[in-house]
Amino acid sequence: QVQLVESGGGLVQAGGSLRLSCAASGRLFRINAMGWYRQAPGKQRELVAAITWGGSTNYADSVKGRFTISRDGAKNTVYLQMNSLKPEDTAVYYCNADRLQYYSGSYLRDEYDYWGQGTQVTVSS
Repeated sequence: QVQLVESGGGLVQAGGSLRLSCAASGRLFRINAMGWYRQAPGKQRELVAAITWGGSTNYADSVKGRFTISRDGAKNTVYLQMNSLKPEDTAVYYCNADRLQYYSGSYLRDEYDYWGQGTQVTVSS
């Protein structure tokens, strides 16, 4: 009943840019914070950037100064602008919501640690 749908991934040359989007759909009441994680082959999933619905942001050291996370509260959408991309940024990027509150019928439901399906980002050297 609630979905996080990512888009914007693709293949780009080193030094290029991509913009990822994550749209939350459903009868949403509140989203506490959203973030972008990534997982490269053979590696653990790691936090890339996060933003609270109040606008506070947090970035992994490896992307500071290159990536920018932002959100459009009216659209329940979070963006990740990725500039100066490097081959080591290659990974599947996942959108995450730490807590979703939404209506199911007349009931207010909670979902924690909610994930999108992921979008592939490939940076060629």
